[in-house]
Amino acid sequence: MQDMRSITRRRLLSSGAQSFALTAAVGIAPVFIRPSRAMAADALAPGMIGGPTGFAGCERYQYGPDTPEGRAIEGIKALKGAGKAPSKIVLGLSDGSIGQLAKPFPAGAPSIKQLWEKETGIPIEIVGQPNGQEFTKTMQDVSTKGGAYDIYAVEWNRLGDLAETNGIVKMDEYVEKYKPEWDDPTRGYVGGEKGVTLLNKYRGSVFGVSLDGDFQTWIYRKDLFENPAEQKAFKDKYGYDLAAPRTWKAVDEVASFFHRPDKGLFGCTDLRNQGWGYTNWYQRYTSMASPNQYLFSDSGAPLINGEQGVAATAEYVASLAYHSPDAISWGWPEQYGNFGQGGAAMTCAFSNLPKFLDSPANTDSKVTGKLRTALPPGRDIDGKLIRRSVLWLNLSASISAQSQHPEACYLLLQWLGSSRIYSWMTANPAGYFDPFQLANFNDPLVRETYHAWHMDVVRETVPRAVPSINYPGATAFHNALDENLVAACTKAKTPAEAMADTEKEWKRIARRVGEEKLVEAIKTNKAAWPTILDPIA
Repeated sequence: MQDMRSITRRRLLSSGAQSFALTAAVGIAPVFIRPSRAMAADALAPGMIGGPTGFAGCERYQYGPDTPEGRAIEGIKALKGAGKAPSKIVLGLSDGSIGQLAKPFPAGAPSIKQLWEKETGIPIEIVGQPNGQEFTKTMQDVSTKGGAYDIYAVEWNRLGDLAETNGIVKMDEYVEKYKPEWDDPTRGYVGGEKGVTLLNKYRGSVFGVSLDGDFQTWIYRKDLFENPAEQKAFKDKYGYDLAAPRTWKAVDEVASFFHRPDKGLFGCTDLRNQGWGYTNWYQRYTSMASPNQYLFSDSGAPLINGEQGVAATAEYVASLAYHSPDAISWGWPEQYGNFGQGGAAMTCAFSNLPKFLDSPANTDSKVTGKLRTALPPGRDIDGKLIRRSVLWLNLSASISAQSQHPEACYLLLQWLGSSRIYSWMTANPAGYFDPFQLANFNDPLVRETYHAWHMDVVRETVPRAVPSINYPGATAFHNALDENLVAACTKAKTPAEAMADTEKEWKRIARRVGEEKLVEAIKTNKAAWPTILDPIA
């Protein structure tokens, strides 16, 4: 399957009509955050051994020796003293994320890259990779033994495929030695060890360090939902108050109510295209049982070709009625561009949408000050509301097995991915890395960049998110699902035919990758699935 992410990127760059989305999402300058005062240059707070200086509040991102960041810096110094440190570290990184490492933020601050190099003396060479080609570039380096990178940054759910190639390093010994504290109950990953299992582990071992928070988030137009005339008309038609939908039935009704294409307004624009849309199918499908409708049984048998899979696919196809007529070809650039122009009542998107579109710095946006966020919709099962979002894309960094200095690479990743440095980095509007740690959601700079109202909801969305497939064969599994969902959307197949064909292909893939290996991965991954149930009222 050709990767639709690269297709939509090229279409965006070549289309003047869609230039708004590029302006919105590829690096709004951080002019809207102005520090009120700055600390003296290079002044660290008492007891701190490192961290940024030069701007108000910089002490929040500084660290002492007994912190994950401090242990990482001290570890690098020890390697240098023993003559075991590299002359540089080569990091392959998605083009859209480079700014968060390379651009200083806020005014008066160094960049992340400058600070690391100042404290360690080891340069980071960042090699940009086009969005959507990160995994391809990585696999080329692995398969050809090119050794072009020390660190790869690829989509989170490729960890299984990469680990099975022996192309990336198992990090368990370094985690034990340097204690990253990803499960810290006040600063670490949402869900503690469950969050660590979800984001960093494959078959029980650490193969990646998460640098992103791509938990899909529901966003709606506050100006429409709070309009008295709209509220009255909706209640007159449906018999209940207009609000952010709590159920999938309500999603369909609210979206149908607002769908006015003749007036330039679509009801909902959660994606339906190849390469991106299946994540929205995930949300409908996994909420069909309590606590989750799983994709596979514990014995490795696909579960999608049943009542739930067919029903979720039928809903997914039927929802095209309140989307753009071009929904099957829309990727995130079209979605963001349309939403920023006020072209939809609600959508489900990456958590950075409000950062880019609800911003005074984005003078092209027509929705600044008009957005709000809601928890994902769900279903009433056994007197509880099963609300499920999904984790998808989400860049994760891994150490190349070809690197001559894996320990130093790990220390860079521990430093980057620990809560103080990561909070400072994700607050920077110059890239795609999004918040996912408890410390991020409470951080003043992050809350100003992303909006406090948004961060509060995203924090509660994370523990309701299911993982997309992260097993050996993940790419093939998703391609099979993807192609059949598109066939259903185009009426080439019925929902029942699409699920039956997906099941057949999934069984072939399972045999190819090894059923025993697959079952182990499924059972391990299941520990990261959400269990939270919400009250109906």
